[in-house]
Amino acid sequence: MAWTEAKQIAEAILDGFERHYRLFREITDGARARFEEADWPAVQSAARERISFFDTRVGETVALLRRELHLRDPSDILWRRVKIEYLRLLPLHHQPELAETYYNSVFCRLFDRRYYNNSYIFVWPMLSTEHLEAEIPIFRPYYPARDGFARVIAGILGGMGFQRPFRDQRRDIRCLMRAIRDRFPRNRAVHQNFQLAVLSEPFYRNKAAYIIGKAINGADQIPFVIPILNNEGERGAGGGLYVDTLLSGEDEISDVFSFSRAYFMVDTEVPAAVIDFLRPLMPRKGKAELYTAIGLQKFGKAEFYRDFLKHLRYSADDFVVAPGIRGMVMCVFTLPSFPFVFKVIKDRFPPPKEMTRETVKEKYQLVKFHDRVGRMADSWEYSLVAFPRHRFSPALLEMLEHDCAESLEVEEGQLIIKHLYIERRMSPLNLYLRTADDEDLRHAIGEYGDAIKQLAAANIFPGDFLFKNFGVTRQGRVVFYDYDELCYLTECHFREIPPAPYPEMELADEAWYSAGPNDVFPEEFETFLLTDTRIRALFWELHSELLDPAWWRARQDHIRSGHLEDVFPYPRERRFGLREKQPPASGAGDRALHPAALP
Repeated sequence: MAWTEAKQIAEAILDGFERHYRLFREITDGARARFEEADWPAVQSAARERISFFDTRVGETVALLRRELHLRDPSDILWRRVKIEYLRLLPLHHQPELAETYYNSVFCRLFDRRYYNNSYIFVWPMLSTEHLEAEIPIFRPYYPARDGFARVIAGILGGMGFQRPFRDQRRDIRCLMRAIRDRFPRNRAVHQNFQLAVLSEPFYRNKAAYIIGKAINGADQIPFVIPILNNEGERGAGGGLYVDTLLSGEDEISDVFSFSRAYFMVDTEVPAAVIDFLRPLMPRKGKAELYTAIGLQKFGKAEFYRDFLKHLRYSADDFVVAPGIRGMVMCVFTLPSFPFVFKVIKDRFPPPKEMTRETVKEKYQLVKFHDRVGRMADSWEYSLVAFPRHRFSPALLEMLEHDCAESLEVEEGQLIIKHLYIERRMSPLNLYLRTADDEDLRHAIGEYGDAIKQLAAANIFPGDFLFKNFGVTRQGRVVFYDYDELCYLTECHFREIPPAPYPEMELADEAWYSAGPNDVFPEEFETFLLTDTRIRALFWELHSELLDPAWWRARQDHIRSGHLEDVFPYPRERRFGLREKQPPASGAGDRALHPAALP
């Protein structure tokens, strides 16, 4: 009887996962039609909806198990048998790693954390995905030496299955040929089996489709990406698809897959095969980041935790307070040998902060579901995470026990943090600026202003512009990561500072003008941000418009009118350019989508 019950439970959980992945693929498969029809509101809606799919399906499965099978507290025999029965269902499965994660989520939703051990859940994967293959090959090989580059490029563009025609494919082929000649040295020896391997399905995100491939020349693998945009005009009247640029090399490709960008939509029967294709192209990105990048963030989260446990086992350094100015809302710590930070919400927030723990969580959810345009860090959210207490430095323990005691438990030598966020570690911008030379300072201030402008393009107002709330990535990109003051740009009221009734009032400690809760005075930014003369001069040269309330109101008007400002995940100068005059873009980043434009 126990084995029959175990089999029923296992089958019910796998049925729940298969329903989840079927619906996940259905909404993902619709990305092609949304892109070709230029239905950008539907693109944004689908991206938001898909993020919630996993948790919704887990909730449905938990409800079914409680209702139909009358589950009691777990017993060693029953749930070990359930795990065995579940494992028996997976050897021929095309998404076994995702199915294991789904099982873990169902179990952990059902029962107390004291049962989270390897006897009950898949702490480590039980099945290898290394040689999993889809029934239809995930990539196609092309041979330029045999067929010629022009014919190969035409074959790649035609092989993506787009129904909407390219506006001027001859022009696209010429631009790609020119880019290939410019970017790849002619004196490099060509291997006799030189080929291009191109993923069969494009990657869709916001208003672009991306063709992903690699050039294989002997032992060398050179990644490349071809972004495809939609001119959005009527068929036969200047509309159609076009190639925007050619990106190549690890750094450029990694930026397209950055943790600060929205998730791709790419339909795949075997996600592990797609990840195996991508990993050699971006060796500094782990499986966790790549799974997350294609919208499988729950498995990415599980895979990250496995990497973290392994790193803990093979390291000996202590967790320490993260460098930088301590925040008023979060306690932040890091492990020096591990490139991530851990953020815990404080128990209480000192004035002038007026918010609750739930408000902070809502801000992080807003970022998760919003288009991050390459300027807001994504984070993994965890509950009930156990750390070895002896690995915490005395200063860190003191900080956590003083500021976050309500989020802590101690159990058998482990420090359990009830709720935390984990993000990629960056250099705090304020620390970076202290040691930057003239060239780096100019780049950083340029990036800082561009980040603010691109967030505005995506209807995001950071709230707190202090340099300590921004980080610098390995590629020198400035990213915003402090969300407690964040809000929609359209919620703000941008005002000029009124003239002082008397000149003496300008020297007073308190302002002579009143401010409502949503009032923003951009002219004030100079007072508290630009105290360094070098920074002030650069900011005035590069971004003086950010101090003008009229500029901010114009951005609001664009958003409210449904105008979708273009930003790209590559430098503007890399674009091939179009015959028609293009509207001004807001810099490097994705093509932004605005919530205000949605129905």
